[in-house]
Order: sequence, then structure tokens, then C-alpha cells
Amino acid sequence: MGNQDENDETPEYRLRKELPEEVPAAEPADDAAAEPAEPASTGRQRLVQGLWPPRVTRAQLIVAVLLFGLGFGLAVQVASNSDSGNALRGARQEDLVRILDELGDRSQRLEDEKQGLEKQRQELENSSDQAEEARKQTVEKERQLGILAGTVAAQGPGITMTIEDTKGTVEADMLLDAIQELRAAGAEAIQVNGVRVVAGTFLTESGKGVSVDGNKINTPFRFKVIGNPQDLEPALNIPGGVVQTLEKEQATVTVERSGKIVVDALRAAKRPDYARSSDR
Repeated sequence: MGNQDENDETPEYRLRKELPEEVPAAEPADDAAAEPAEPASTGRQRLVQGLWPPRVTRAQLIVAVLLFGLGFGLAVQVASNSDSGNALRGARQEDLVRILDELGDRSQRLEDEKQGLEKQRQELENSSDQAEEARKQTVEKERQLGILAGTVAAQGPGITMTIEDTKGTVEADMLLDAIQELRAAGAEAIQVNGVRVVAGTFLTESGKGVSVDGNKINTPFRFKVIGNPQDLEPALNIPGGVVQTLEKEQATVTVERSGKIVVDALRAAKRPDYARSSDR
């Protein structure tokens, strides 16, 4: 007891008694157990994060608008071509054969014209009296040009087309389409209600009627056309052509072939104001 009391009185022992007991330090918790680890992103997720939300620049927007316009234009073109071919798709076999025959006839007319010009050239080259041959060809050429210019009368085989328009629905552009179709089919002279049709002819609306080169004409519209009847009539009756278009407007169209058509309406020869002949 005496020893213990002495030990208690020592300064070192008193300091140890006054200090709190040592507490063992807690071991640090595992970070992995405290907070769950975020799963790593997959390649698809990173691709989606890169694409959405979209980041559109001004240049990309302009390119997109241009591509849209180009695609729209192509779609309209394809639709237009499809509509223009509907008439031929629904045509009967005999109509298609007739169209092919008409194309063949046009090619044949061009070939005949080429051969005629070559024949004239050979006659000029081979003729012993080239001056007389040239004079004959000049006279013939003048007569042909007079027919085309409407300054001389003409006659020959052809057709007569009569258009009855009781509803007043036939317009100037429809008659112009008929003239253009006849020219393409080989018409050499055309007369409409007493007015000679030439290269510079124009048609306009005039009240309830139509004017041809300023001359008012009324229904019925009568076309007198010189040319090959076997080419002219089929050209007017092709599917979707002149006759069908006019009949859709409730007009009545009659086409008659004839071995002799007289086109006697004349145009005054007009001297050009500026153009002069040239040796070249």
C-alpha cells in the first residue's frame, strides 16, 4: 500500500491519470463501399450524346435548304414527265402505230427535201447552160417562196377542218396549237376563215371571237390546208392532240380529206425596212 501511494503521488503518474483513455482510431471506410461507382458509358450512348441535342450551324442550315429545294425540283420534274406520258400509256395500239407512222412520215419528208436540194445542186453542176438552169430554178424558188409568204394563190391535196364552237370556249391559243400541229405535219399553205396564215401570223382574243393578224374571225372556224392528207389528218387526231383538246371544250371538230384544196387568200408583199439581200 505504501508503495502504491507513493507512486500515485509522483507527477508522471498524476498526469497519466488526468489524460483520457486512448481510443483506437477507426479504420477508414472503403470508398467503393460508401459511394457506388458510375457505370462506364457505351459507344452508342456517347454517339447519342454527341448527336442530341443537335447543334446546327448557319452553313449546315443553308446546305439543308438547298438540298430540299433540289429534291423538290426533281420531284416536280418526275411528276410532270409522268403526267405527259399518261396520254400515251392509255392509248390504244392502233393509236400508237399511227403516231409512229407520223414520225416516220416526217423523217421521210425531210429526207425527200434533202434529196431535192442535192438534185438541184447536181443539175446546176452538170447543166451545159448553167445560166438558163439557174434562171429556171430561181423562178421555181420564187413561186415556192410566194406560197410560203402568202403572196400567191395555191392549190393541191389537203384537208378541211371545221370547228363549231357554240359554247364560246375555244380560245386563240387552241387555234394556234392547231396551226403549229399542221405545220409540223407538213402543211404547205393554210387559210383560216379567209385569212392567209404565214410565218409571222399571230392570234389574239377579240371579244367573243378570235383575231388572226388583226382580222376578227367568228365561229365556225374553217381551216383550209394544203399538204399530204395522210399526214395531216392523223396529226390532228393523235391521243391528247388538237381534236381531243377541242372536244374537251365541248367544241365539234370535223376533218375532211380532199384531192383539191384552193388557198386563195393573199397577203400583200411587204418590203423589209432594214433587211437587204447579201451576196454572202
